[in-house]
Amino acid sequence: MAPLARILVCAVGIAAAIAAPAHADIRPKYVEKFYSVSGTSGIELYESIGARGPLIRGGTSRAIAITEFDLKWGRDYVRDGNDCVLAAARSFLTITYTYPKPAGKLPPHVAARWRVFIKGIRSHEAVHGRYVVEMAQQIYDTTVGFRQPNDPTCKKIRQGIQAPLKAAFDRYKARNRAFEEDEMSTGGNVHQLILQLVNGR
Repeated sequence: MAPLARILVCAVGIAAAIAAPAHADIRPKYVEKFYSVSGTSGIELYESIGARGPLIRGGTSRAIAITEFDLKWGRDYVRDGNDCVLAAARSFLTITYTYPKPAGKLPPHVAARWRVFIKGIRSHEAVHGRYVVEMAQQIYDTTVGFRQPNDPTCKKIRQGIQAPLKAAFDRYKARNRAFEEDEMSTGGNVHQLILQLVNGR
């Protein structure tokens, strides 16, 4: 998981009144990466995933696929009387998906199962990506327009917005965790995809 947010640009100006936009224009850049897996059967491919899959951040366990993000912000802080207001924010969001890819040509029946498997895994990771975008939107909604009293130099506001930033990130982590637990549980979507790949005919 990439750092939640880093400020790129902070401009401080003077204005008599602040009107925050109602909705952010979150436009992520999407990147796909692949790691090679070997084998000519479903079980061999899955064992290769277990040996070569991306490490889950903060641990030694490996994932089938992973969604990572880098979220930066350009923020415009504006003095309003003796207060400081976050008048505008621009997101710079990159979402990176990492997937397995067979190194060689698969037998037709295995290739057919692989196509079903990887399509399902892509759909799974797309949900994680959507959660990232929704987190960025929540950050925008809860910080743009934020007013810090008695902050004419617009310094205290940078600490003031940390609480809504953390709240958005904590909600994102909780949603991710709940979704992953449901998908990986016995009978869950990813569990079924694995069984279909390994045991399918």
